[in-house]
Amino acid sequence: MYINDKKLKNVEFDAKDLEYYELLSKQFPTIKDVCREIINLQSILNLPKGTEHFMSDLHGEYEAFHHIINNCSGVIKEKIKDYFSSELSKDEMEELATLIYYPNEKMEKVEKDGKLDQSWYHQNICYLIILIKKLSLKYTRSKVRKAIPEGWNYIIEELINERDHDSHYQKEYQHHIIESIITVDMAHDFIIMMTQLIKRLAVDKLHIVGDIFDRGSRPDKIIELLIKHHNVDIQWGNHDILWMGAACGNEACITRVIRNCLVYHNEEILENIYAISLRSLERYAKRRYPKLKRLQAMMQWISIMVLKTEAALILKHPEYQMNEQLKLHLVKNNQIQLGTKNYILEDIFEEDCRYELNEYENTIIQKLKKEFMSSEKLQQHVSFLYQKGSMYLCSNNTLLFHGCVPLNEQGYLKEIKINGTIYKGKSFFDYCDQQARNAYFHEDSEAIDFMFYLWSSIDSPLSGRQLKTFERFFIKDQSMWLEKRNPYYQFYNREECCLSILEEFHMNIKLSHIINGHTPVKCHETPLRANGKVIIIDGGFCKAYQKETGIAGYTLISNSHGLRLKSHTPFKGMDRVLNINSDIHSQSHDIETYIHRILVKDSDIGIDLIQRINQLKLLLYAYKMGIIKCVQ
Repeated sequence: MYINDKKLKNVEFDAKDLEYYELLSKQFPTIKDVCREIINLQSILNLPKGTEHFMSDLHGEYEAFHHIINNCSGVIKEKIKDYFSSELSKDEMEELATLIYYPNEKMEKVEKDGKLDQSWYHQNICYLIILIKKLSLKYTRSKVRKAIPEGWNYIIEELINERDHDSHYQKEYQHHIIESIITVDMAHDFIIMMTQLIKRLAVDKLHIVGDIFDRGSRPDKIIELLIKHHNVDIQWGNHDILWMGAACGNEACITRVIRNCLVYHNEEILENIYAISLRSLERYAKRRYPKLKRLQAMMQWISIMVLKTEAALILKHPEYQMNEQLKLHLVKNNQIQLGTKNYILEDIFEEDCRYELNEYENTIIQKLKKEFMSSEKLQQHVSFLYQKGSMYLCSNNTLLFHGCVPLNEQGYLKEIKINGTIYKGKSFFDYCDQQARNAYFHEDSEAIDFMFYLWSSIDSPLSGRQLKTFERFFIKDQSMWLEKRNPYYQFYNREECCLSILEEFHMNIKLSHIINGHTPVKCHETPLRANGKVIIIDGGFCKAYQKETGIAGYTLISNSHGLRLKSHTPFKGMDRVLNINSDIHSQSHDIETYIHRILVKDSDIGIDLIQRINQLKLLLYAYKMGIIKCVQ
């Protein structure tokens, strides 16, 4: 809310106020400075809200993710069609789109085909300038200027900020600028810079709602791409917290990370990317299970290590209430009784069923732990996850979290007791977030242990299911693999339950939505729950889920006009894009259309700007009343 000018007459400044406004006066030393900034901020408030994209469960599928980042989830092609459909053919528009997605590679191909000449450069630069002009309309000139890569500001501003749209001299002036760029052999770099600017203007903010790691082969490249992104936040997923726990030295997380990499044939990411050697593990496993092939022996041994390291934490922390996970002690004579059925187990030795590690096992685990904690690249990536990540985020009428809000069997917020303190709802999320940070930044042993709980507990906001670890490792009967899920996944279909969750997180229940990942939306299902209050955006980026989902991922788009969900087809490789301008087809589904366009003043940034304006009004009042001296 703006400060009413009438209320200014009754304002009194205490000592802390005066100290703050004295500091603020250093930034705005004159009345004119204050007035100019108020005018500037008030003008920003009346611009359209920036476009936000939401994606989840990327699971290491770098190529598909990279392409969707490049095509801005199909938005680039939409903009090209909007602005050029009467001027360019379908093939020409696709050529332009491919140039924006992969400028360097596309220009190399055009040159190889003998078509890269001055005319080609001039024409495409003109097209790109038009796109930049159109996309920059929703931003202030200041914000556009900051988005332009360093060194190109003057040239871009001269090309997009026309003094007289109909002026022959203006067009000639811009024509000569473009000709100069081409003549001095800067057209290639200039086009790359412009395509980067277009993609930056098309998407103001990117939200990743968890699970960058596991399954796909290059989560590291996804993180490197996100590090370069201009505006991104991450809500941790269960697979992210698993790797974060491993980087903190949690032995149960380490063994599970290694097993996941072996299952999905991703040893390279450990050994070549993160410099974590599996050699000692391989040698010992082969010696212990000589009848098994290399990978089978490694899988057998690391599976046992997962069960042993997890058991150590479960027994150490009865408050986790995860004793159901303990199964090794039930194995007798290579058999286990589960329920009414007896299962014969192959290749499990008697010593495998002891929860304690032997000397050789402990030596290998400690060596792996040291390598995880000292991997420079892994620590860089995990540091980025902490810097940009959190357990949840409340942003512009969206509540973002990866998995679930733990509920009891009656559908109410579940009370979870840890170390004598009861948490539920938002307070539990806040506790989990703080523990994750304590594990990394303070090396707190209890917090490091808790990373395993976050990965695997049915009451973890990131997991929300009771893992059938032993059964999935060693029992072929898949009916034993069914994992009990937190009641959230039953009650999130009920609108009244979701409204109570939004209220718990202090959200506007009429306007807000819950956005989740974690659970792939099956072919016959809708991604909407609870009368549209919950939107599930796990559409199967991971190839393993695409038969189940029928698509290859979702992007939720929130702009000033409303909410829409884009469903993507599988990415068939960059070669097809460059050679035949093939693209991921994205089908758009409108979820909500606003009656009135949403402006910056209606967003979270608007709240901050209004607060800033109020502070400046108070500074202006202090200047005018002589409470604080200003520069004349």
